Amino acid sequence: PVNDNTAALVRTYPDKLIGFLAVHPDAPDALEEMERATGDLGLRGVKLGPNYQNFDPLGEAAFRVYRRAQERGLPVLFHTGTSPVQFADLDYAHPRHIDRVAMAFPRLKIIMAHMSHPWQTDCICVVRKHPNVYADISALFYRPWSHYNCMRLATEWNILHKLLLGSDYPVATPAETIAGMRSVNEPVARAGLPLVPEDQIEAIINRDSLDLLGLG
Repeated sequence: PVNDNTAALVRTYPDKLIGFLAVHPDAPDALEEMERATGDLGLRGVKLGPNYQNFDPLGEAAFRVYRRAQERGLPVLFHTGTSPVQFADLDYAHPRHIDRVAMAFPRLKIIMAHMSHPWQTDCICVVRKHPNVYADISALFYRPWSHYNCMRLATEWNILHKLLLGSDYPVATPAETIAGMRSVNEPVARAGLPLVPEDQIEAIINRDSLDLLGLG
């Protein structure tokens, strides 16, 4: 039903929305549901949350899903990073696992949500290493000092061009996220510390993420 609901919402605003399907890798009909959701429903990517869905991101069942996504040219958006949900396994959401996924499926387009906060450094290492791995900046601006440090590390490791705009909606709107991105240097404005390049912040805000992910 979740994929049918997503497809119905996309049909309401077809010129503005692109739908991503959801499956549980352990479900016996996971591959069949991927075919139905893309073929019949027109969804064009996959959203997975290994910690919330409680599946091993390096398990055999998950690899079936990644393999099919790679074959079909479907980008996969992973929830990565922390969660306030007590029984959501933090290890399953650690960005180091994505390194092994990307090695096994080098043509698979992968986005790590939230830059894997608070493991942004690990996320940056994985994004830098793999040509088809990206990260989005959703939810980072909630914590200004962490946000600044994350974006400075991304600057120093030269991966700003692989960061995508994401809003974490409905927790934050796109407008709030953009305003937060443009305020990234405020915590150090009078401290003499190095700034995050403002032109690169604007590039993230205006980047054609759909073209990068093959969804244009």
